Amino acid sequence: MQAISIKTVYKAGYILLIILWGTTAASKLGNLGAFEAELAKQIFSTSFAAFLLIAVPVSELGAATLLAFTKTRLYGLIVSLLLITAFTVYIALVLAGYFNKVPCSCGGVLKWLGWKAHLVFNLIFTAITITTLSIHLKREAGDKE
Repeated sequence: MQAISIKTVYKAGYILLIILWGTTAASKLGNLGAFEAELAKQIFSTSFAAFLLIAVPVSELGAATLLAFTKTRLYGLIVSLLLITAFTVYIALVLAGYFNKVPCSCGGVLKWLGWKAHLVFNLIFTAITITTLSIHLKREAGDKE
């Protein structure tokens, strides 16, 4: 059996991230009313929820777009790490009981996941993002030598 190459791991990593961000953004933008209703159930103020209504799907689309092109992939990986970290920290705070009320789980393509499963999903994608970013940085460093 042949080992999986670093190039294959790298390519699979950024493709999985493009799929993640593309589908979640499309789900939110395709049903903006449902996404707005889900945000209203969260612990955020009305004005912050209104900001997130636009900022989250635009950031997700931006990350997917940046990841799609070789010249901007590093920026896409950085945005991906920031997004997945923010979402993961929020879920961890919910599970830790930090908030007075437990808001409903996220809508969209992952609405069928509970909070614990969503945390595991996010941790897996955090690992994918860090691995892909590490490979990218090592490849860049190798190109400069």
